[in-house]
Order: sequence, then C-alpha cells, then structure tokens
Amino acid sequence: MADFIGATPASPPSSTITVNEAPKFELTSYISNYRGRTVFRRLYLIGACCPPLREEAAKLAIREARRGSDLHNLEEAIKLLQTVPNYRDTENLLDTSWAVDVEKKNAKETQRLENELKGYKNNLIKESIRVGKMGNEDLGIHYQDLGDLINASKAFGRMRDFCTTPAHISQTAFHIIDVAVEQRNWMAVQSQVVKIQALQMKPEESRHQRIVTAINGLQRMCNGEYKDAAFLFLSCDPAISELGQILTKFMTLNDIAVYGGLCALATMSRSELQARVLDNPSFRNFLELEPHIRRATSFFVACKYTQCLEILESYRNDYLLDLYLQPHVDRLYRRVREKSIVQYFEPFGSVRLENMEKVFGEAAVKTTTNNAATTNGVTHISITLLDELVTLIEEGKLNARLDMEKNLLVVSKPDARVDTYKEAERTLDNFTKDAYLKLMRITMANAGLETKAPTPSKKKGASALDWEDENGWSMDSTSAKVGGGYVLVEAVAVAA
Repeated sequence: MADFIGATPASPPSSTITVNEAPKFELTSYISNYRGRTVFRRLYLIGACCPPLREEAAKLAIREARRGSDLHNLEEAIKLLQTVPNYRDTENLLDTSWAVDVEKKNAKETQRLENELKGYKNNLIKESIRVGKMGNEDLGIHYQDLGDLINASKAFGRMRDFCTTPAHISQTAFHIIDVAVEQRNWMAVQSQVVKIQALQMKPEESRHQRIVTAINGLQRMCNGEYKDAAFLFLSCDPAISELGQILTKFMTLNDIAVYGGLCALATMSRSELQARVLDNPSFRNFLELEPHIRRATSFFVACKYTQCLEILESYRNDYLLDLYLQPHVDRLYRRVREKSIVQYFEPFGSVRLENMEKVFGEAAVKTTTNNAATTNGVTHISITLLDELVTLIEEGKLNARLDMEKNLLVVSKPDARVDTYKEAERTLDNFTKDAYLKLMRITMANAGLETKAPTPSKKKGASALDWEDENGWSMDSTSAKVGGGYVLVEAVAVAA
C-alpha cells in the first residue's frame, strides 16, 4: 500500500471523455440521492472526467471509501486527488497503520464467516445457511463490501440451493443483480430479471418486482437496445418511489425520466412520443422531476427541432457524467439529430443548405481527450452539416441528393422511365413463358399425346437426370421432350 501513500503528484486517470465545464447539478446534493457502492463509482467517474469538480469529487469519494472496507476504492480516490494541480493537503492521505489494521480486520471477518458457514453445513441446518448471520448471504454481502465481486457472486449463487419460496428466490436474484450491475455483466442481469418476472408471489411480497422493470430497462439501454429500453422505462410504476432504498442502489426517479426520455426521443416517431411520453399519465410523474426532458420532447413533437437540440445540448455535460448513460450520449444525441434532419426535410422538395445550417448548425458527436476544439465544456471533434447529410444519404436514411452548384438539398425522385422499362421487361418475360407453354401444349396435342398431372418428386429419390437449365426450365426423369421443348408433365403415348 505504500505505492499510494504520500503527496507525490500522479498522472490524471485515463478516461475517454473530458468535461471541461462544470455541470448544472450541485455535486453534494446530486450524490446524496444514491445509496450503496454506486455512490463511490459515480463520484470517481465525475472526478476522473470533470477537472473542475475533481478535487471536490475526490474528497467525497475518499470520505465514502473510509466508511466501508474496500481499501482498493480508497486507493483509487487518493490517487485521483493527487492529480489535482497544486494540491498539497495531507489530511486525505492514507494512514499506513490504519490500512494494515483494516486489512487484518477484513481477513479475520472473512475467515470467521467461512468457518461458521462450514459449521452450518456440517450440522445440515439449511435454513441457517440461507438466512443466518453466518450464512451465504452474509458472506456474499461481506465480499461485496470488500470489492471482491467474483466471490460475492459465487456466495449469492450458492444461496439458490437453499431457496424454498418465491420470496427467497426473489431476494437471491436481487443480490445477484446488485453485483452483476456493478460488474456490467448485463447477461446475468437479464437472466435474473427473467427469473423474478416468472415468480408467482403474494401481493405483499411482489412490491419489489416493480423495480425489475427499471433494472430491465437499464440493462437494455446499456446493451444499446434503446427502443426496448424506452418502452420499459415508460412503463415504470410511479409507486416505485416507495422502494427508494433499493432503487437508489442503481438509479433514481430522475434517472428513469432522463433514460426513458432520451431513449424515446432517439427511437420513436412524433406520434409515438405524443402518445407514449407526453400523454402517458404514469410517466408524467417522472417527467415532472426533469421538466427539460418534457420540454425537449414537446419541441420535437411540434417540429421545433432547434429548441429541442439546444435543450439537449445544454445538458450534455450532466449526461456525460452519468455512470450508465455516458457511453451512450453521443449515439443517442446523434439519432435524435438525424431524425430531426430527416423530418425537417420531409415536407420540402428542396432546401438551401444555409437555411439548414441556421437550424441545425454543427454537431459535436465524437467526444475525446485529444487536443481538439472545446465547445460548451466538452472536448470533441465537430462534424459539419454537409458531412452529416452525405452520411445520411449514403446510409439510405435521407432520400435526397446534394446539388453543390446551387447549394441545395434536393429530393431524390425516382425516374419514372426506368420503372416503366423494368415493368415492360417483366411483362415481356411473362408473355414469353405463357406463349411457350401454350405452343408446347398445341404441339403435344398434334402429336397425339395426352398429359397427366405431375407426380410430386421427392428430393431424396430424385434421379440423376433431374436438372434445371439456365432459363429456369426444369426437367425430371418422368418428363418428355416434344417439339424441342421440355414438358413438365408425364407424357403417355395413346394406342392407335
């Protein structure tokens, strides 16, 4: 542990995103809404990505880490604080003797819990193993507090062998979900969500199942399934607020409003947004907590794309500092912007590019830590509107073409002559085939042959003579050749 004790300046933590301007929220008030291990992870992310808040976030993270038993978290927070320029405070450095004592205490507690669990197993007291103070549940919680998520997951997994009621299964599943979310193991989260949803529980026990919808929405969003995530967040029960102690381990009611609103804006049409978001009485309770999401949605539905995008852009910093939303901000914003451009152009036959630039401007879609331009506190690379239009046209999302001579975006109308020629060719081919078959029948009749209905051929018993020529005419071993053509029915000579 000596490697992180001292006041030697450290390098800034590696991060793919840098937010150079403070967000709209007040950090202490913001973080007070959360519970559990997510508090430290959120504080560390904010400190690592936002230099203006690094010192405050690092100090709060150190305070949070000292409340628990995870020395690795404390090490990370101290290293983060040491990256603050000109920081010389020694108050927040780690006491070596204290750290050693904590490690010994953690090891002693781990050994005690494991020994007690072995004793319960030897005595075959299964119920004590499941819910007892020294059982798998206590051992899993202890490992989780230490940051040993792998062993915590194993301990919670062993609880399933001793579950006897749906309530027990649900409790175990929530423990596994808690660990899996921190591990970003979304497949495990989905598996446990399915198990909880399949349970038949008493009304007084099923209240915790309300959280499952929000957790399922979170894992869908983190997997990039934005439309499914939107439907799940929009269907959350407002009564979920009664379970705040459990919900805030993952997200808050404000987060549900933001996640659901952004996913809906990125994937739904204007009519769907009106019906499923603005006119949704259940989700309206969440939107009241984040009124700017409701305003942005209203502007989009009213085709006021400039105002919608301006509102979203003003909150970009806040969303880039969200633990789960950060990796998806650029993709969600880009989808909303692309939808806005496509729908803005829909009613017109042509639009001047300068008029579109006034409405949409440039997009900041590639957030990076490189030495690029900085706008609105976010380090990014700007992409011109012209580049966006070219990309949309190439991907087939925008049915238009660019007239650079006249500086216009013009609707790409299909050539009616080409369609007419293609239809004429199809008609000619059909006529030729019909005429060929009619001539064939006439030839057979003149030759004194009679035809019988074809016998269905089986693939396994097909003869080596079965084949199909380059014109699509097929011949099997029962066909007859008459007049230079292939007869697709069995031909039998009529006795004279």
